[in-house]
Amino acid sequence: MRLLNAFSLEFETFYGDIPPYAILSHTWGEEFEEPTCQDIKEGRKTDTPGYSKIKACCDQAVKSKLKYIWADTCCIDKSNSAELQEAINSMFKWYVTFSELEISFPVF
Repeated sequence: MRLLNAFSLEFETFYGDIPPYAILSHTWGEEFEEPTCQDIKEGRKTDTPGYSKIKACCDQAVKSKLKYIWADTCCIDKSNSAELQEAINSMFKWYVTFSELEISFPVF
């Protein structure tokens, strides 16, 4: 499972024991507004509403003493069809096991 480190905004991949994490549950914006896995890795789209949602989720996670977040828009490498299929098959489990955290975001 790929999680975004809320402190460094860098990805970390976990196999087996998954640390506590928050999930960003949100309404997707336009495709060009939502940063992908590659965008985050390469520091692109940092001036978009989608990035602002991810950064706000990271900030709230840190305040709630969580080190990681998961967001479907960027934590899944959608250019890799095998990873995308595995993520689709695993999402229910990920949503069931995330740490409790309620985050409300204004509409951007």
